[in-house]
Amino acid sequence: MEGRAVNRSMELPGYARVYSGKVRELYAPIDSSTGATSRDQLLLVATDRISAFDFILDSEIPDKGKVLTQLSLWWFEQLTDIIPNHVISTEVPEAVAGRAVLVQRLDMVPVECIGRAYLTGSGLAEYRQSSSVCGVPLPAGLVDGSLLPSPIFTPSTKAPIGEHDQPMTFAEVAAEIGMPVAAHVRDLTIAILKRGNEIAADRGILLADTKVEFGFDRSRPDADGNPAIVLADEVLTPDSSRFWPAAAWQPGRAQDSYDKQFVRDWLTSSASGWDRSSGDAPPALPDDIVEATRSKYIEAFESLTGQTFA
Repeated sequence: MEGRAVNRSMELPGYARVYSGKVRELYAPIDSSTGATSRDQLLLVATDRISAFDFILDSEIPDKGKVLTQLSLWWFEQLTDIIPNHVISTEVPEAVAGRAVLVQRLDMVPVECIGRAYLTGSGLAEYRQSSSVCGVPLPAGLVDGSLLPSPIFTPSTKAPIGEHDQPMTFAEVAAEIGMPVAAHVRDLTIAILKRGNEIAADRGILLADTKVEFGFDRSRPDADGNPAIVLADEVLTPDSSRFWPAAAWQPGRAQDSYDKQFVRDWLTSSASGWDRSSGDAPPALPDDIVEATRSKYIEAFESLTGQTFA
């Protein structure tokens, strides 16, 4: 069964679990005096689960949740002049220390906001069929890993676990959430992608593409009186983005990467024995792939932040 939702949640005293995603768990703080759950705050916990091809794999990657959380916190700081974020506090229960943050409870924008600076993955497959991605026409002659003339916004639907996200045109996004909001999240996505590439370039890394999540903060109106748009979930991590070593970049082939493309490549290789078109769940990852994936995540964190992962 595709994308099965694996319940590996823990019980956290003082918190009620409200959602279990592919990688993250959401808990609502419980008021000790009334027993009511908070409507304003959530505890966002990053697990060590990993997903690929819309499946949650049986294997976990040790320390992955901490890498994603700590790297997101670092990036949030680099982006504060572009957009506010949802983080309230890093003071969290000891059981999830280092891999959880207390955040604002937002009304999420119901679109996957994706920006691409380089052509690869599903964007490349769509380009080969139509010479465009999500309705954005692109020049002829592009290959896997080509630098695009300028970054593009290539949104998709937010499909439930087990179903595939579908590409959307900008017009479809505007019809879904309204033109002002659609234009705003498009511009914010591209701005985040550009800032990410500016910073990563100084560290010898290319940011090929990224997915970002936005929410509406109805307690904080913008200049026009509408709910402010806030950056949520994670940002510019190896789970939500493709990072390539700049020195090894060579258009026309699959690129070396710091992200979970490494896992995707193993799953689609003959070594895994898995047929992606079969509809069957992928196999568990062997120990050497698990350790190599962990090392890539940590390398991405350390290369980008200049900090030693603890």
